[in-house]
Amino acid sequence: MAIENGKPIENGKPQSTVKVTSTTTVQPTKKPEAATCPLATFDLPYITFYYNQKIILYKTTPEQQFNDIVSKMKDGLAEALGYFYPLAGRLGQNEEKALYVKCDGEEGFEGGVEVLEAVAEGVEVAELAAEGNEAEKNSIIQELVPYTGVMNLEGFNRPLLAIQFTKLKDGIAIGCAFNHAVLDGNSTWHFMSVWAELSRTPSSTPTDLPMHNRLAARSTHVPLTLPASPAAHEAVDPNGPAKPLVPRLFHFKADTVSQLKSSMNSSLPPEAKSFSTFQSLSAHIWRAVSRARSLAPTDITAFAVFGDCRSRVDPPMPSLYFGNLIQAIFTGTAAGLLLGSPPSYGAGLLQAAIDAHDSKAIIKRLDEYEAAPKLFHYSDAGMNCVAVGSSPRFKVYEVDFGFGRPERVRSGSNNKFDGMVYLYSGRDGDGSIDVELTLQPEAMEKLEKDEEFLNPVLSAK
Repeated sequence: MAIENGKPIENGKPQSTVKVTSTTTVQPTKKPEAATCPLATFDLPYITFYYNQKIILYKTTPEQQFNDIVSKMKDGLAEALGYFYPLAGRLGQNEEKALYVKCDGEEGFEGGVEVLEAVAEGVEVAELAAEGNEAEKNSIIQELVPYTGVMNLEGFNRPLLAIQFTKLKDGIAIGCAFNHAVLDGNSTWHFMSVWAELSRTPSSTPTDLPMHNRLAARSTHVPLTLPASPAAHEAVDPNGPAKPLVPRLFHFKADTVSQLKSSMNSSLPPEAKSFSTFQSLSAHIWRAVSRARSLAPTDITAFAVFGDCRSRVDPPMPSLYFGNLIQAIFTGTAAGLLLGSPPSYGAGLLQAAIDAHDSKAIIKRLDEYEAAPKLFHYSDAGMNCVAVGSSPRFKVYEVDFGFGRPERVRSGSNNKFDGMVYLYSGRDGDGSIDVELTLQPEAMEKLEKDEEFLNPVLSAK
C-alpha cells in the first residue's frame, strides 16, 4: 500500500491510521460542590480560542490489556471530576450576558466528559515518541486527539473536556482536549496529576485539591456579546485564513541548556540580575526564528509570553487555583537590532517585560478589558511574532497512571499559529527541554539547517 504524508493511500484517497471504536460519557462520582462556576475576567479572552489539545504516549506490557487500562482510567476520571467538577459542566450565559459554567441542578442539564476509544494497532509508541520523522508522524499524532478545529465557544453544547484512548501496537495514547475558557496550563496538569493518582489508587483523597473560588482572583462580572457561531467569528479574522504550517519538535539536552544560560549571563555586570533558563532559551528561539524568516533589519518582531499570574496578583493566588490566571506579556524590537546585538539583548528585553508585569500591570490589563471586552483570534499575537505557551516547570512526565512515565508529551494542532512555541521538560527530568515550534514551511526548512539554533552554545558566544 502506498504512503503519503504519513498515511496509507488506497484507491487514491488517504486512509485514516486511527479508527474510533466507541464513544461514551463519563460523569463525576459525586455531586458538584456548586451548581455553577462563574468565569472570571482572566478566562474570557480565550472563549474564541480553540480547545487545548495534549497527547501523552505510554508503553505498556502484553499483560496490561487495553480494555482493563481504559476501565481503570475511566473510574479514576469519574473520581477526579468530582473534585474538578467544572470540567464536567457546560458553558452558560446569564441575563446580563456574563459567562459561567453550568455544573448541576438546571433542568435538562446533561453534563459529563466525552470519552472515545480507538485503535491504531500498527503504530508503535517509539515511532511517535522518537525524535525526527516529524512530517510522517504529525498526521498520525493529530488523529490521537479529539476536537480538532473546535472553538471554546462551542462549550455551550459540547463537553468541556474530551478524551481519546487509542490502542497502539505496544502501548496507549491519551489525547485530551480542554476548553481553554475554563482552565490554563497550570490547571490542566494539576488535573492530569490528580486523575493519574486516582487511577493508581482508587477511592483515595488527592494530595492536592483544587481551589474553585474564581471570584477571589477577580470578582467583576463582564457582559460579553458572543458571535452567532465560530464561523461568524472566523469570517472577520483580521489575520486572514490559516496558512499551511509545519510543527517540529526540537530537543535541547540539559548540558546544552545550562551552557546556553551561562553564556547569556557571562556578559552581565556583577550587580545585574541573572537571566533565567526560560529567558535565555526564549531569546535563543526568538533570534533563530527571526533569522529563519529572513526579516529585514527594520521589520518589527514581537515576543509574547503567556505568563502565570498566580504569584503576581495581590493578594497572591495559590498554585492550586483552578481556572485561567494567565496574561500575555509582550515585548518587541527591530529584527536588525535583535540579530545585530549580543544574544543577551533579547534576553534582557524578555526579562524587563516579565519583571514589569506586576500586580498593577495585571489590574490595568483587566480594567482595560472590562471597559471594552474583545473577542480575540488565537493568532492575534501579530506579525513576525514568537509566542510561548506551556512551561518546562509543568511536571508532565510525572503523570503516571500506573504504567510508568510517559514516553512523550505533545500538543495537537489547535491554537498553533506561525511562531507558536510550547515548552516541555525533557522526559528524563534532568533539565533538558523539548521545544515544540510551528512555522511556515520556508522558515522551518531554514531553521532545521541553522547550526546556531541547533547548537545554542555557538550562538551565545
